[in-house]
Amino acid sequence: MIDRECQKLDDKQLVALSLEDSQYFYCLMKRYEDKLSAYVHRFLFLSPDDVDDIVENSFIKAYEHLNDCDCDLKFSTWLYRIVHNEAINFFKKSRASFQVSLPEDNENFVNWLVADTDIEKETIALHQGQEIKKILNQLKPEYKDVLVLKFFEDKDYQEISDILQKPMGTVATLISRAKIQFKKIYEKK
Repeated sequence: MIDRECQKLDDKQLVALSLEDSQYFYCLMKRYEDKLSAYVHRFLFLSPDDVDDIVENSFIKAYEHLNDCDCDLKFSTWLYRIVHNEAINFFKKSRASFQVSLPEDNENFVNWLVADTDIEKETIALHQGQEIKKILNQLKPEYKDVLVLKFFEDKDYQEISDILQKPMGTVATLISRAKIQFKKIYEKK
């Protein structure tokens, strides 16, 4: 019954209800679990178990601090910020290789690069996807992060600013510099 009710409610309403009944927080978890897992996977190249741990810990922290949720921001932005911090903390603790991963089932970026479908173009797209992944993995972490948020998570500048807790001007500068660095690495190849 709660599942059907949740579908009719927006995030703000679910947050308010979650403060009274924890079952409503489950609806928020279901709504964002896949998106957050994909973000962590693209941001850091980690095993599915590690990604699940980061997302699970993030939901626990979000629930524990639900009273502190800044309702002026979108709930999703606040939640992405928590996940971002958890991912960074995990990285610092584990010293895992800091890489961006393009999931094989997510060909949106490659499809954007190559619109038509024929064998030659599909081969080129696959090669380009691998090259893009290699280049992203060579970028500074702050550059990778803004590119992942902007182009893979489709966040706007305000949301990226809120997630990274950086002014929008800084976000714009980081994206610009990331594109320049990406282009330089691409042109060397």
